[in-house]
Amino acid sequence: MQIFLDTANLQEISKGIEGGCISGVTTNPTIISKENKPLQKCIRDISALDPDLTILVEVVSLEAKDMINEARQLSRLANNIIVKIPMTSQGLASVRILSQENIRTAVTLVFSCNQAIAASCAGADYIAPFVGRLDDINADGLNLIKSIKKVFTIQNAGTKIISASIRTPQSVAELFISGSDIVTVPGNILQAMYKHPLTDSGLQKFSEDWCKVPKEL
Repeated sequence: MQIFLDTANLQEISKGIEGGCISGVTTNPTIISKENKPLQKCIRDISALDPDLTILVEVVSLEAKDMINEARQLSRLANNIIVKIPMTSQGLASVRILSQENIRTAVTLVFSCNQAIAASCAGADYIAPFVGRLDDINADGLNLIKSIKKVFTIQNAGTKIISASIRTPQSVAELFISGSDIVTVPGNILQAMYKHPLTDSGLQKFSEDWCKVPKEL
């Protein structure tokens, strides 16, 4: 069970690392564009915060040969790089070659069990279903995770599930219950996971009662 942070913002990542429970970072072209600096610098800056962090970086090419060349370059940017490849026929063709070169891949923009099966058969190390985007169109993102997990378990597939596009902190627990190996969340969701009103009231009560304890003479 792992939690990744879905951002390239160094301040958010530093805060997540200090919280003690994140082990990776996921990025995509949209996330990188918000940082106003080159991709290579973004990734190296993230790796400098913690060289043990797993970092997912996405290709932008659409043809297999270009994706493969891009993935090779991305894999050299830092330790623990996983290259994100889009769920297309060209993408899966590149995954097959990259897996033979021991370059780890995550097939992204997965929205069906059939897509997850195809990605796993192509050799993907991870698949990333976008749960929130399915929920946005009245589809059942949670049920998709359950279905994928069931298939992967029955078939003894080694591909891991990274649940992405998370809208609420409640979704995180539900996704892990449903069999997700990893859930990647934005910073505000991670911070919300720490909180509960009963924790706050309990701490306040302990503090008030401690003040009543007689001091040593």
